[in-house]
Amino acid sequence: MTLPGYKYLRSYQLSVIISDLTMEFVKKWIPLTSRTKDQMEQAARSGKQNIVEGYLEKSLKGYIYLLGIAYASLGELLEDYEDFLRQRNLNLWEKEDLRIREFRALRVFRDFQNSPTTPELPESPETAANLLITLIHQAQFLLSRQMAALEEKFVKEGGYTENLFKRRLVERRKT
Repeated sequence: MTLPGYKYLRSYQLSVIISDLTMEFVKKWIPLTSRTKDQMEQAARSGKQNIVEGYLEKSLKGYIYLLGIAYASLGELLEDYEDFLRQRNLNLWEKEDLRIREFRALRVFRDFQNSPTTPELPESPETAANLLITLIHQAQFLLSRQMAALEEKFVKEGGYTENLFKRRLVERRKT
């Protein structure tokens, strides 16, 4: 079975886990009728889906743009988790907190049989929110590197439309 290339991207794999854990998180700790529930679910989904859509774009410019949307959606979700902690007087753990270091040391990814290799959502809402915040930071870091690499490729090789135009000029010169 051949898998689409985006499934191999670490940014995609992390975004799937973030999306799945966010769905669990909102079921546990966000009121069903809350607008925040919908916003968090949509931001998590958008982070994942825009990586897929961008990868499938013919245009490098379009791919970069959609990765930017994924990055921004995850940023929105990050803000929701930080708001959740602040509004409930829970702690946002510092970057150098031992617990955050342990989260960062996890090698979370999703295998291709669709089973997560990340721990279950923690029972504590504070721990769960801090885990998801850490995963979002990791995904955003990877997305920023991915966008920088694609921007460099665009500068060196040009974009889809530009290259089609060059091929058209070559064909015109043949006649």
